[in-house]
Amino acid sequence: MEGQMLTLEKFEEACEVVKRVTLETKLVFSDYFSAMTGNKVYLKPENMQFTGAYKVRGAYYKMSTLSEEERAKGLITASAGNHAQGVAYAAKCYGAKATIVMPTTTPLMKVNRTKSYGAEVVLFGDVYDEACARAYELAEEHGYTFIHPFDDLTVATGQGTIAMEIVKELPLVDYILVPIGGGGLATGVSVLAKLLNPKIQVIGVEPAGANCMQESLKAGSVTTLPEVNTIADGTAVKTPGEKLFPYLQKNLDDIITVNDEELVVTFLDMVENHKMVAENSGLLTVAALRHLDVKDKKIVSIISGGNMDVITMSSVVQQGLIMRDRIFTVSVLLPDKPGELYRVSGIIADVNGNVIKLEHNQFVSINRNAAVELRITLETFGTEHKQQIMDALEKGGYKPKQVRTVI
Repeated sequence: MEGQMLTLEKFEEACEVVKRVTLETKLVFSDYFSAMTGNKVYLKPENMQFTGAYKVRGAYYKMSTLSEEERAKGLITASAGNHAQGVAYAAKCYGAKATIVMPTTTPLMKVNRTKSYGAEVVLFGDVYDEACARAYELAEEHGYTFIHPFDDLTVATGQGTIAMEIVKELPLVDYILVPIGGGGLATGVSVLAKLLNPKIQVIGVEPAGANCMQESLKAGSVTTLPEVNTIADGTAVKTPGEKLFPYLQKNLDDIITVNDEELVVTFLDMVENHKMVAENSGLLTVAALRHLDVKDKKIVSIISGGNMDVITMSSVVQQGLIMRDRIFTVSVLLPDKPGELYRVSGIIADVNGNVIKLEHNQFVSINRNAAVELRITLETFGTEHKQQIMDALEKGGYKPKQVRTVI
């Protein structure tokens, strides 16, 4: 069956099948990212799918190709979250039992959402690869039908339906940016995009701390990373798909890697300019826009998912504000006498700085009459405003020193 996949006929079939479980995710033109890059940038918001990610496409299409006997055995997969929800939801639609093995580091929101579709969740391992090994063991032990999250040509065919929608809506698209974990989405999208129009450039985007596909393409064969380290948990994969690799060698035009710090500030960009929440893996293609050295092109960034728990969201927002100098902490030494705190506060107020936290340390010096430390955490309008505050404190006779911000 798999040998017959990734053909135009099968992609067309998959497009009809996935319509049963997908929402229409029309392209969103981005004024902000277009102005920033000098291109016409469109977002493909798969984070708006019912399950919060594109993964339901491949999972449901795969489920539609299984026999009644295969479904009756029960289904099992391993996933960091989005494929888990896709399989769980597809299994519910077909009345089949599903067991999902997820890394212990999976955000609680993804675990709970997966359970809400009726699946049994087993938490195992620190990364996807360890969870996958456990899923294979359970499949062997109980006779379950295993559905691989990416190294499956049928699943990849289902994921590739995104490319059909993009090209139908934007026939003259020049570039499609696609996130890569194991390579299922990138395989489906790149193969179908080239079938529809060989001139379309398909660029894969990986976290710098989990660039298994980039290393594999360099080596000319599937390569396993010794470890992965990234906040983009949905793409934290050590080994890309063996079955997929030849297709990606042929159809992927380039790979861009993005570091975690870029994802943090991109999250702020998306929330502030598009009022859109995307998970870290889903932000890869948006962060990659800054790395793409082209102008006046029509570019589509696939936002693969939006399943981010609120604790992670809070942390990312705080770190993003700090990285953008919207929040910073300054340390000043001042005599321990009445009126000094009032004077410092006045200097900050005069340049519209907003104090959100004060720490007064009387024990920084043996002679506290000579010097005590005041750490001030402030909210600002950005780097220029931060510098105005620092200059004002300097002019006021203090020697301000920026220190690490801890909120």
